[in-house]
Amino acid sequence: MHQLFRLVLGQKNLSRAGDLFSLDDSEIEDSLTEALEQIKIISSSSDYQTNSNDQAVVEICVTRITTAIRETESIERHAKALVGLWDSCLEHNLRPSGKDEDTPHAKIASDIMSCILQNYDRPPVMALAIPIAVKFLHRGNKELCRNMSNYLSLVAITKADLLADHTEVIVKSILQDLSETMFYGFWIREQYMILFDKHPNVPH
Repeated sequence: MHQLFRLVLGQKNLSRAGDLFSLDDSEIEDSLTEALEQIKIISSSSDYQTNSNDQAVVEICVTRITTAIRETESIERHAKALVGLWDSCLEHNLRPSGKDEDTPHAKIASDIMSCILQNYDRPPVMALAIPIAVKFLHRGNKELCRNMSNYLSLVAITKADLLADHTEVIVKSILQDLSETMFYGFWIREQYMILFDKHPNVPH
């Protein structure tokens, strides 16, 4: 692993994390899988969700890694480690807080999702990713679920057979989303009718 990654991740050194962006993508490409494995260890620690320093280090490193993967077009080389980190996020809480703020692991999952699923036209990558991707559809994070559904629709266009074993889960997610949308529509209508009853001059 590149010495700067080793320093930043080994010591969880936030002050040096930004220096990773001064390195050429090609200079760190060989280190990305090992760095992802180290991030998985850090993000799986018992105090990660309350440790703001570790979260910041991980977020910066994930951004740097996904950027390097895109720029070097090395997704297939690092897909296994990337999907492994993504999968580990499912072991933690992904539901937004009361302020609709994503949890630390939801942030990781979101960043990795875009990096992986933008490669929907690469069957080897999708074969690794799809079994994990569908698990995010029912984890209580609507934004993550919505974005995941958009990517899966692209996979369905290019490589539908990869989704064949997961049709039931996907359909349930779609029906749940429709149900929630309809409920919200009825709620809006009800609130409007209450308003109209109290204020007859409101246009309707």
